[in-house]
Amino acid sequence: MMTGAGWALGLGGWLWMILEVAVGIAVVVALVSVIGSALPGRHRSPIGDAAQIVDARFARGEITEAEYEQARNLLGIS
Repeated sequence: MMTGAGWALGLGGWLWMILEVAVGIAVVVALVSVIGSALPGRHRSPIGDAAQIVDARFARGEITEAEYEQARNLLGIS
């Protein structure tokens, strides 16, 4: 026999249910963040990126050898 309280969670029940959903979403977001940061190419140094740009510009002839050497010296690359 039903007492009529089958769907009535009360205020505390609804709050716990919302909290459980929020924690579940937070766990999924944390996992995606950890997995995403572990992918290759995500942790490049700005100097490495700048060095690649300078190398590419020199290879394309956009900058002279003097400008190339000056840029590498400024970046601290020998």
